[in-house]
Amino acid sequence: MTSEFLHQGYFVLFVIISIGIIVGEFKFKGFALDSSAVIFVALLLGHLGYSVPMEFQTLGLLLFIFTIGIQAGPGFLDAALRYGRQLMLIAFVLIVSAALLTFGAILLFDLSIPVAVGLFNGALTSTPGLAAAFDATKSPLTAVGYGIAYPAGVVGVILFVQLFPRLLKIDLKQEETKYNDQQHDEHPQITNRVLEVTNKNIHMKSIRELNIRNLTQGLISRVKHEGNIFAPNAETRLHTGDLVKVVGDEEALKRMELLIGEPVEEELTFDEGYIVNWLLVTNKKIVSKNIRELNLTAMNATITRIRRSGIDLKPLPHSKLRFGDKLLISGSLQEMHEVRRLLGNDEKRLSETNFLPIALGIVLGVLLGSITIPVFGFFDFSLGLTGGVLTAALVLSNIGKTGPILWSMSGSANQLLRKLGLLLFMATVGTSAGAELASVLQDDGPKLIAIGAVITILPMVIGSLFGFFVFRLNLITLLGVITGSMTSTPGLAAIDGKTDSEAASVGYATVYPAALVLMIIFSQLLALVKIE
Repeated sequence: MTSEFLHQGYFVLFVIISIGIIVGEFKFKGFALDSSAVIFVALLLGHLGYSVPMEFQTLGLLLFIFTIGIQAGPGFLDAALRYGRQLMLIAFVLIVSAALLTFGAILLFDLSIPVAVGLFNGALTSTPGLAAAFDATKSPLTAVGYGIAYPAGVVGVILFVQLFPRLLKIDLKQEETKYNDQQHDEHPQITNRVLEVTNKNIHMKSIRELNIRNLTQGLISRVKHEGNIFAPNAETRLHTGDLVKVVGDEEALKRMELLIGEPVEEELTFDEGYIVNWLLVTNKKIVSKNIRELNLTAMNATITRIRRSGIDLKPLPHSKLRFGDKLLISGSLQEMHEVRRLLGNDEKRLSETNFLPIALGIVLGVLLGSITIPVFGFFDFSLGLTGGVLTAALVLSNIGKTGPILWSMSGSANQLLRKLGLLLFMATVGTSAGAELASVLQDDGPKLIAIGAVITILPMVIGSLFGFFVFRLNLITLLGVITGSMTSTPGLAAIDGKTDSEAASVGYATVYPAALVLMIIFSQLLALVKIE
């Protein structure tokens, strides 16, 4: 009976996941494998002859890559524009280093071209590169080289991202704090103060005439005129002696002081006719609309703050709203129920998971990855399965909404599907690679394993030192870039287990598409090598 179960792929799958999670929780001098332990358990059971159906690998990979793209998408374009050149250059240095090492191995050890190109892709765990290499060499030896180098490639990346911070004696929690501080610096903390209108030049002028928001990057949330406190609109006129509550970052408030007047120690509290509330954006109809389009002034209400992913943002007329944004709104008590209805303000909807965007997004990604583009007649380029799904998720999450479909997920749902996908992927790929352990120990196996390990480790060292000491990147972001350059989802998982920051995912997603392209190009170039 037990024997029957052990040969059922689904049973082996969950045995591997269970044991892997238990093993991953053990710590030795602060070092733990976390969820990455699943792949080591899978390698062992694969070597012993057990297997998991390959369909689980594809399913897990699709879920993992899609959820990464959806999470990283909103920060992906911003990161690509701000740091893109640096991150892409690191990926380029890493992959070129690996290609040069492969070429050197061909010369030094008289390796056959198909085996060498297979080693190159296996060492960098690139399945799309393998497909391109096989198409170029037309030799099954390419797959043999890939199979030999792949296990060491998977394990090498996991060990590297675990050990590299220790070698540099850098605490990842401190790096996480630095990353969060940097995010807050780029999106400065929003604060407020009360100013007295003392500038006679603005007496009797409206907020629209003064163009306050554009001039100062701040806004006025309350006005006290002749003892009455109210939320202003664009036509509200300021008078000398009025008190105004201004909102913005520190620099914006300094500019408002120069325009309006000196700060005073007085709190402007609305009378019973006005209230201030935090409201959630859960109405699909207004997602991706900007603040100007909402026309809240018609409801005598003003957005004074946007809180997104724990960061307070300045509300600007062109600021687009995302599902789950939290808005601080001041306005008329009488009209506030209309504002709530407009925004949604339904916490239950934040925890709901709509599977249509997930399924449809993956379908679009698979179709995108299947498109083949001829490149100047030299070779055909395709994003492949994972590249297509990741690209689709990144684009869709930045679009935010298409008709009634929201391309977003709640944080809890994203984490659950992401972890499930990762466990399925690692259990399957581990048993598949483990089945090759016996055969690679024969003939030239040890030599090829050693060459593959060098092609895995040395480029990561070069790329990491280049990114850390030349560009001085945050280490978590850098490790994400390294795993993205190596197209290693288990490597990214190893970092995810060490930090709550999205820095690694953003770095991974930024370079992953470029890494796919570079791997395909250099696989083709290596396949063209002619040794006399």
